[in-house]
Amino acid sequence: MHEMSLVEGIRSIVEDQARAHGFSRVTLLRLEIGRFAGVEKPALAFAFDVVMKGSPAEGARLEIIDLPGQALCYDCMKLVEIADRLAPCPLCDGGRLIPEGGDEMRIRNMEVL
Repeated sequence: MHEMSLVEGIRSIVEDQARAHGFSRVTLLRLEIGRFAGVEKPALAFAFDVVMKGSPAEGARLEIIDLPGQALCYDCMKLVEIADRLAPCPLCDGGRLIPEGGDEMRIRNMEVL
């Protein structure tokens, strides 16, 4: 379950930011996760509750924002949203697509006290 190690990284970021900005508690943490990031969201939510114990984010609400998969179509030269990496272009049905987004995972923001 690599979600546990992902949340450990998030905990490290939260603790670093708490020290740097002087907050003691996170009440809400928003994560952006791309469609192709390979993250199981239920496993991540479970890991979040476990790993955050004893940290400033213990008891914080986790909000996950889904980001679409995107690709540049070399046939119509448009940036398009795709459901999976091997999907054809939804605009021109072309097959020469280069993924441009959807594999990211980042903290969008935190609400803190």
